[in-house]
Amino acid sequence: MKCSALMKIISFVMVLLAAQTYYTQSCLGAESTHAKIAELTKHSLTLPAPKDRRARPLVVILADNAGTETTDFVIPYGVLKESGAADVVTISTEPGTVELMPALQIRADMTIVQFDASTPLGADILIIPAMDRADHPVLLDWVRAQSEKGATVVSICEGARVIAHAGLLEGKAATTHWSGLEEMAEAFPGTTWVHNQRFVIDGQVMTTTGISASLPASLALVEAIAGRHAAELTAQRLGLSTWKIDHDTSAFTLTADHILLAAGNWLAVWRHEVVEMPVDDGFDEISVALMADAWSRTFRSEALATNISGAVRSRHGLLMETEAGSEPGRYVLAVYAGTPARALDAALEGIAGRYGAPTADFVALQFEYPRR
Repeated sequence: MKCSALMKIISFVMVLLAAQTYYTQSCLGAESTHAKIAELTKHSLTLPAPKDRRARPLVVILADNAGTETTDFVIPYGVLKESGAADVVTISTEPGTVELMPALQIRADMTIVQFDASTPLGADILIIPAMDRADHPVLLDWVRAQSEKGATVVSICEGARVIAHAGLLEGKAATTHWSGLEEMAEAFPGTTWVHNQRFVIDGQVMTTTGISASLPASLALVEAIAGRHAAELTAQRLGLSTWKIDHDTSAFTLTADHILLAAGNWLAVWRHEVVEMPVDDGFDEISVALMADAWSRTFRSEALATNISGAVRSRHGLLMETEAGSEPGRYVLAVYAGTPARALDAALEGIAGRYGAPTADFVALQFEYPRR
């Protein structure tokens, strides 16, 4: 993978920086702030009617070619496509390959320039994953323009950084990955940063907690678009029983043991390995994203998709670039064949079996996922 080494270094630095932060309720402010949070515990998003006499909403999932979080991007795509509730388009900031972090490469349906030319009224719903260049001017200008055209904006995990830099969270309540809450409170004091909710809805803006929140948040979006029954049917097919807002932020804390584990895994280069995931046309994009993302967060392995043809399409049409595959010494990992919502559990079980339970727990911490 072109940027895997760089992404690992960036990820490791971020972990060390996160170790300097402490979980505290002080960033929530005074009693008036707590009162506002209490008003924002609703589960559903109220959406305006689709623009331009569309039969159903047009959802844009945005990617920055330089680096976009794997699961944040792929899961909303897979869930919304599976639901059939909306028209879904993937957009990249530039032509060519989109580097997903920490693993996989895809090509979007079109660029932001092409989208603007074909759809001048803009998206009905804009989904923004975590991105490496959260303050990139071209990215921010386009996000602001879509908001000004009336798009409902949904950030996944640290996609909140993008919309905060774009000015869309000023005066609103929001949440983000547990490790960034205090930093974001300091950088954007005009926003009420909320703990203990999987997602936060304030007007036409929705934000979520860490990476694993992409599944429940996407189902909440399906519910807002097509109703509870449609969301329940989609959840059943995906293998998810609930998409509740309940969450315990305090359960996720970076400890000295985590830092020592990450450093030990990273520095023991003789134990590093490439994990191959053979994929064919029609693969389940949610399962592949969860598996690749998890295995690439161990600090001992990086996952890549392989297929001799060089590129394959997922069951819902996402174009993924692959490598030819099968080099001696690589660990070959079969793509999880169960329901997509169980893929992360399966990945964590596999990681625990290969690298030990502490590494699996560290990966779950990064996902902000309460490991079973």
